[in-house]
Amino acid sequence: MTKILAIVGSLREGSMNRQLAEHARKAVTAIDPGVDFAILDWSDVPLFNEDIERPAPEAVERIRRDVLDADSIWFFAPEYNHFFPGTLKNLLDWLSRPVDATQGQVLDGKPCAIAGVSAGGSGTACAQDHLVTLLSFLNMRIMNKPRLTVPFGFSKMVEGKLELGESQAYLEKQARAFLSFIG
Repeated sequence: MTKILAIVGSLREGSMNRQLAEHARKAVTAIDPGVDFAILDWSDVPLFNEDIERPAPEAVERIRRDVLDADSIWFFAPEYNHFFPGTLKNLLDWLSRPVDATQGQVLDGKPCAIAGVSAGGSGTACAQDHLVTLLSFLNMRIMNKPRLTVPFGFSKMVEGKLELGESQAYLEKQARAFLSFIG
């Protein structure tokens, strides 16, 4: 069974990007009901600090296990000031550190995809480009095409729920491509 782990760059429970990840879960499982699609809970991960790096806090050990258990990672990142959120950078800093003397960082070689919804017109394109730079440095295997950028997210909110409209077809296209990419 293929396991996709979604990492949502916003910690807010009802964020547009968390809702986009839920839409992706539905799209993926409609294509292949055998896929296990989980959203990582990382709200309790502390700020990275070398003073507490070893032994790693329990929250960090848990997310590392979740990443290791996944076959692939799908990032859903908002855009804050043309960049991905600092909280997501903090998470990636923790994941980029070697687990111990025998095991390197858990993202190495892991396939990933990137999507995002934002309030602005870029639809997270700037943030995604910055994220690709970091993920490339971490040696992740990035599916660069197609990427999903959903602009003007607030205009797609109906009673607090994200309605993708014309973007739904693009999400489904990305889901099919990602399933093929991870094999």
